[in-house]
Amino acid sequence: MTSRIVVIPTKRAHSNHAEVARSIGIDIIAGRYPEGMRLPGDAEMIAMFGVSRPVLRESVKTLVAKGLLTTKARVGTVVRERAAWNMFDADVLAWHLDAGIDRRFLNDLAEIRLAVEPRAAVLAAAQRSEEDVAELRRSMERMRLEASDSVGFADADLALHVAVARASGNLFMRSIGHVIEAALRASFLLSAPVAPEDRDTVLLWHQKIVDAIAAGDAEAASEAMVHVIHNGIRRHEGTVIEVEPAGALPSADTGEPA
Repeated sequence: MTSRIVVIPTKRAHSNHAEVARSIGIDIIAGRYPEGMRLPGDAEMIAMFGVSRPVLRESVKTLVAKGLLTTKARVGTVVRERAAWNMFDADVLAWHLDAGIDRRFLNDLAEIRLAVEPRAAVLAAAQRSEEDVAELRRSMERMRLEASDSVGFADADLALHVAVARASGNLFMRSIGHVIEAALRASFLLSAPVAPEDRDTVLLWHQKIVDAIAAGDAEAASEAMVHVIHNGIRRHEGTVIEVEPAGALPSADTGEPA
């Protein structure tokens, strides 16, 4: 499958230090500042971004809190290993969308989904309310009405999965669903079932999730969820999302928009 470019709007930061943090964060995630690299000194960064020292310091503090940087006496500010990054941080996820989603990101996302969503479906089958079932059916109907490669279809797909997490009654599962919404939407856009047979398969197995939860069949709900996730992996295997952010601050290494 050939690479596709999917532009996914991300929210602009509301302060100078947040914009600087975003720009540096994207550069780190994109590999322009690799793991273990020391960032340029304060004077160079201040000149690069045209901000004050307090703004730069606040930006660095933000990135340290998100696990991307560490500061060491007599060493400076150093990029941390990827394993230390807080991937459940909304900004870190958004910056991945800006930097471009690679196959590793998609596989990691699929693995956490396989660890959580089938269990959420099991709990939803036991805990669902009438309103939960109604919401699942509304999302299913939206999927049927939207074109397979449209944002509307991806949003309806996302709404269905978030509704499953909500119906589970587990606050942690609900929180995870909301935190990774942007990443899920990107994944769904990339794995859009364009071919008619793919669309039929996607709709069939999502309907199986809804029907199993409505019927209280935990095993069938879990199996259908696993099938849906694996089917998505199959469709987006080998592809890359590259997102072109609008209006970003200059990239730290080139001076061009990040």
